[in-house]
Amino acid sequence: MIVIPKENPIIENMNSYYVQIERLIEHYQGEVGCGGLYFKSMSSEGIIFFDKDEVLNGLFLKKEDRTKGKEAVDRLIKSSEATNYALSVYILRPEDIYFWSTIPDAQKIYQDLSTEFTDLEGLIKKMKSEGLTGFIEVFINDKTGGGLIFFNSGQIAGGSYSWGNGDTLRDVEDQKKLIQLTKDHGGSFHVSRIPLNKDELVEDDEMELDAEEVSDKPSKRILVAMEEMIAIFERTVRGTKTVDTDFATLLRRKFVEKADRYPFLDPFAAEFKYADEKLTFDGSTTDGELTKGVMESIAELSEELNATDRFKSNLATWMKKYKEEVETFGIKF
Repeated sequence: MIVIPKENPIIENMNSYYVQIERLIEHYQGEVGCGGLYFKSMSSEGIIFFDKDEVLNGLFLKKEDRTKGKEAVDRLIKSSEATNYALSVYILRPEDIYFWSTIPDAQKIYQDLSTEFTDLEGLIKKMKSEGLTGFIEVFINDKTGGGLIFFNSGQIAGGSYSWGNGDTLRDVEDQKKLIQLTKDHGGSFHVSRIPLNKDELVEDDEMELDAEEVSDKPSKRILVAMEEMIAIFERTVRGTKTVDTDFATLLRRKFVEKADRYPFLDPFAAEFKYADEKLTFDGSTTDGELTKGVMESIAELSEELNATDRFKSNLATWMKKYKEEVETFGIKF
């Protein structure tokens, strides 16, 4: 089963037989900016998430076959030529789109919890205390509604509700309404955790950040944060469609400029490597120095490319996700 927005789609039940998927996505990129295109047939289903500039992620399910990422997007587009999909388009807030785009990577940690044994209000408190990055999916009995509650490091970071509109901010009143509906009608819950990167979960003790701690190796959390931030910047730059030089070259040039001050960024030393939205680091420095060097480089590059305003907008969800690091290291653009 695929997690989709709980709000009503802005258009639904289009027949894929009459639609060119790439052009449909391009149309809604211009029409609504950020959204999700949901595919549903008798034998398979899938979803493609996009922002105003590009396709971000996808998920394809067919019996025991589960595919995500670019492969899922390609399979959905190709299979739509022969499969009679019902298509629905959901509008999503720009501030939430990068959270939504990580949902295909989510891992269920609790499934089919029932109001007979579990109180939603208590479950929310438990997930806060456990520092969940992920979401609770709520189904109300008698089909009276449902919702998603998003968490970022234990803090509630928005949600999606069957009575809402996809482009509006969901607040505490929606959570209270959802809790009351579960009390009045009963329901069931799934809890999913979103990995901090696409390959593994970071252990809880590795997520804790001590500003006074000095290490010769950056923490996994900082490396993941820098990887995600550079990836968002890369998408922003490619989305401007006004830059002739490829992103890797632009980044390398900027790192060369910074190499005297931050030797670990020197491309010729090959300690810091970024390619295909993946970051690897095989050198020695602290969390603070790594963050400072990367942030200075990206901030200057965004100014030079006249991309700062768009980058700030695209980075909003990242800033919330890494609020502690933002405050500790004074990250700003």
